[in-house]
Amino acid sequence: MNKIPMTVAGHKALDEELKRLKTVERPAVIAAIAEAREHGDLSENAEYHAAKERQGYIEGRVTELEDKLARAQVIDTSKMSGDQVKFGATVTVLDEDTEEESTYQIVGDDESDVKSGKISISSPIARAMINKEVGDVVEVNAPGGLKSYEIMSVEWGA
Repeated sequence: MNKIPMTVAGHKALDEELKRLKTVERPAVIAAIAEAREHGDLSENAEYHAAKERQGYIEGRVTELEDKLARAQVIDTSKMSGDQVKFGATVTVLDEDTEEESTYQIVGDDESDVKSGKISISSPIARAMINKEVGDVVEVNAPGGLKSYEIMSVEWGA
């Protein structure tokens, strides 16, 4: 059983989604199915089919979330320190071609959101930075070709 690394915030978000699905979404879709059944002939009842499809999605997502939470390896980044890039670190890099600085936090797959500066531990740039230190240059095979980034800082926090 493979562990799934995630931050405390990522674990909390998945747990909240699971609770919402079980306490709000699941009862709502069951009520929608019951109401659609009252309309008679189920073979031509679009509301019934839509509600059953939604129910299938919810049940699948609940199963997926329960599995991920059971395999979660929650890493409290506020207790971490050091100069090496590891899971949970917030890393500032300088693109050597454009001289643009970018800051990323390395998080679990379910937490990644590039727009908010969170990149997945399994992304090419995160994999290239792991175990590197400030001043190191990493090369990443990006969709636009080979990119070089210099690690400017490694920070730890909540």
